[in-house]
Amino acid sequence: MTQIKQTLAATLANPTEVTLYAAGSLRGALSEVADAFTQEFGIPVRTEFASSGSLKDRLLAGEKADVFASADLGNAITLNQNNLSGEVKTFTRNPLYAIAIPEVSLTTENLLDTFLNPDIKLGIAQPVSDPLGDYGIQIFRQAEDVRPGSFALLDAKAIRLSGTLPQQRNSPGGSIVYYLQDINRADIYLVYYTSALSAQEISPSLQIVELPNSLKVQADYGLTVLKGATPEGSQLANYILSSTGQQILAKYGFSSPKSVRESQGVGGTLLAVSVAFALHRKLMAAKQQKVPAIAAKKH
Repeated sequence: MTQIKQTLAATLANPTEVTLYAAGSLRGALSEVADAFTQEFGIPVRTEFASSGSLKDRLLAGEKADVFASADLGNAITLNQNNLSGEVKTFTRNPLYAIAIPEVSLTTENLLDTFLNPDIKLGIAQPVSDPLGDYGIQIFRQAEDVRPGSFALLDAKAIRLSGTLPQQRNSPGGSIVYYLQDINRADIYLVYYTSALSAQEISPSLQIVELPNSLKVQADYGLTVLKGATPEGSQLANYILSSTGQQILAKYGFSSPKSVRESQGVGGTLLAVSVAFALHRKLMAAKQQKVPAIAAKKH
């Protein structure tokens, strides 16, 4: 009995650490969620933020985590299909916006014309490895429906923005300021709304522009608990889905979720449709992936 009490006391004094792998665009929001979780329950959380595709690949290669929060459904579903995680839930949403340097004078009304302007440098994230890049390609496809021939022009001119960031710019908003203003790689960048808000906090001169209805794309973010996760890991996932977690996400500009379940019946159908759509988007993005060959031009 004494030994059991000692073991319990040691567990309470040194609670199990939870490991959270999450998309880079969630850095601010989920860091605050993790801090609130630790404060409320006394359970420490180790966070790792990077592109969803790279984190998924690391987990497939054998790295261990308790919870994975992806900027799309596809990467989370891939882990589920490989029997590495449980059910996948859409835990938040994030629309795509354009953010531009002020000299461009970008508006919703002139957006497609400006995108197609050969003198304007248009940036997107790296497709396939980063869902944000896949969403950019999706916008190009929708532009094709609006104006035939647009997809080929946009896909050819788009500058794939990736690489190591300086420490002071290693955040969703900081990376945007780095590419648009610090090194002038692009004049316009297709980004998540939440990241655009963060960038404008750093550099108020940047323009945040809503896409026209014909080009709008909304990112559904997927949450899943990894197989072998501690009970505390499931507790953290539930906390992210709770009203407290959702209120923190909303503070950063994210919108409310819609669950995607693994079970049979309607839930199973929803998951199957989501799998098909997410994997189709990944496949199409991979087919269109090109080696970046456009050098940044100076105005």
